[in-house]
Amino acid sequence: MAEGTDGSRTVILTVDDDPGVSRAVARDLRRRYGQTYRIVRAESGESALEALRELKLRGDLVAVILADYRMPQMNGIEFLEQALDVYPGARRVLLTAYADTNAAIDAINVVDLDHYLLKPWDPPEEKLYPVLDDLLAAWRASDHRAVPITKVVGHRWSARSSDVREFLARNQVPYRWYSSDEPEGRRLLACAGADGERLPLVVTADGAVLVEPDDTELAAQVGLATTPAAEFYDLVVIGGGPAGLGSAVYGASEGLRTVLVERSATGGQAGQSSRIENYLGFPDGVSGAQLTDRARRQASKFGAEILTAREVTGLEVTGASRTVHFSDGSTIAAHSVILATGVSYRQLDAPGAQELTGCGVYYGSALTEAPACQGHDVYIVGGANSAGQAAMYLARGAKSVTLLVRGPSLTASMSHYLIEQISNAPNISVRTGTVVDAVHGSDHLEQLTLRDLASGATELVDAQWMFVFIGAAPLTGWLDGTVRRDERGFIVAGPDLTADGQPPADWELDRPPYHLETSVPGVFVAGDARAESAKRVASAVGEGAMAVMLVHRYLEQS
Repeated sequence: MAEGTDGSRTVILTVDDDPGVSRAVARDLRRRYGQTYRIVRAESGESALEALRELKLRGDLVAVILADYRMPQMNGIEFLEQALDVYPGARRVLLTAYADTNAAIDAINVVDLDHYLLKPWDPPEEKLYPVLDDLLAAWRASDHRAVPITKVVGHRWSARSSDVREFLARNQVPYRWYSSDEPEGRRLLACAGADGERLPLVVTADGAVLVEPDDTELAAQVGLATTPAAEFYDLVVIGGGPAGLGSAVYGASEGLRTVLVERSATGGQAGQSSRIENYLGFPDGVSGAQLTDRARRQASKFGAEILTAREVTGLEVTGASRTVHFSDGSTIAAHSVILATGVSYRQLDAPGAQELTGCGVYYGSALTEAPACQGHDVYIVGGANSAGQAAMYLARGAKSVTLLVRGPSLTASMSHYLIEQISNAPNISVRTGTVVDAVHGSDHLEQLTLRDLASGATELVDAQWMFVFIGAAPLTGWLDGTVRRDERGFIVAGPDLTADGQPPADWELDRPPYHLETSVPGVFVAGDARAESAKRVASAVGEGAMAVMLVHRYLEQS
């Protein structure tokens, strides 16, 4: 079994089947290098390889490996040959007796041996340390930096691999991506004992191995909060977009015990925006990720809990309590609830689109895919601000960007400043009156069939990348039978609930509903999920703050 000291993540590993020799080598190494390096020792080639695999998965560095030549089951050369597959950059030293020098010389060609040392090496100041000093200096001069972050190994055209990368990126979790067919990706798969058929493989910063994890498992393993700290709160905010984050900031800052519940990642659709240029206070613009990160940190600073990867499936009213049900059967309750569930992009109703989602077809900006679009032709479906922002962002590196717009122009749905920017971008073109009739490809997007609405003519174009922004559907189906919604699923609130100034028939209080209050007293709505909302970031944040003010009013009168 390998053992090591605490300290630096950079390791010097020694392996010798003789326990006395093993301890002596480790003792001499610790005496000289123990303050700077972590010394790990093993007493067999197999246990040393196991230790190396564990170190690899944790993202630790191995600078030097010292192996005894005469070991049973696996000699030093055989061990170093396998160790080379795990840590190709580590310097390799073979410990030999005088009679084995020929084998050591042969090993220089077999395992690219850096040095061999004759036993005994006393005194180490003359025979061991100078050799190690030179090897460590050479290792430090090379680029073998540690990666103490989450690592994702996946296939380029794997939908789940794309989803995992997007989930980590949007939740501000640093990660490094490795394709399953590149050398480091193959090393990580081998160290994890994975066959490469089930992808993605996720290795967390502390070395935990996850194969095809769902969002809940992934969130728990990378340090995101998924379990509420209490059973009852003053306020539960459902949804982590601008409206939900605004509610969490104002609720927590004003002393309410507040928990925000998000099914995927904070930021909502705004969090996927590459650049928001019409938000107050940011004259140079701000990315959705930056705005989301600041808002999330602000909410946490005031004491709001933020739960990620928790899907809400129901809302129950029991007296003064409002109980929120999760998909795993658990619940939390509160005096009040703010529904900030936002909206999701509508799915493209074209043959082939569903099968290739995540494999060249993406909903939203999918910023993690943007670097791979460099030098390629990109198609964007939609004509609202989100589509325009994505077009400007992707145009920085793409060969061309084509906006496919169903309507006759962009003016009805896109802000003037974006229309101006798009018209001045040389590699962006706009095709109005055009829809996608079909999506083609085997394991990834290869072609699109486009149809001109005026003439009915179709055209087949080559395409590897398509980003879809075609309107939004509210995420409110789970509220069926509890909270009143309009025919499109948007939540009706405040004055829109009253007829001739009178509260709805099922309204149980003497007063009329407050402005953002739903058909259930104490349950409010903010942002895009509200019927007739403005669908802008600034208005969503404002409604989130206003909803908290109305929550206070409700609690004072309850």
